[in-house]
Amino acid sequence: QVQLVESGGGLVQPGGSLRLSCAGSGIILWLNSITWYRQPPGKERELVAASPAIGTTNYTDSVKGRFTVSRDNDKNAVHLQMNNLKPEDTAVYYCNAYGYGTSYWGKGTLVIVSS
Repeated sequence: QVQLVESGGGLVQPGGSLRLSCAGSGIILWLNSITWYRQPPGKERELVAASPAIGTTNYTDSVKGRFTVSRDNDKNAVHLQMNNLKPEDTAVYYCNAYGYGTSYWGKGTLVIVSS
């Protein structure tokens, strides 16, 4: 059974940092494209960063220079380092793994940026 579990969300002040993690079980994450999405309150889900199995990670313009995706293959995890957080980054963050025609989603982790 494949599971993706996001963690690391929480309440942070503007300008602060968080590191989200997406841990996989029943799936080898480094063989898959991993995409981080977020869904702000009352809005539709949007793409944050797309990390292909091979190649360069692409970021949506609003997070470029602030967010970084990294992979920890030993732990079968993918991280989203978020720096200089802004109130508009408040959202539920999801990771998605896509490979070999199959897509899997985690249940999300909530990030609240507020003073």
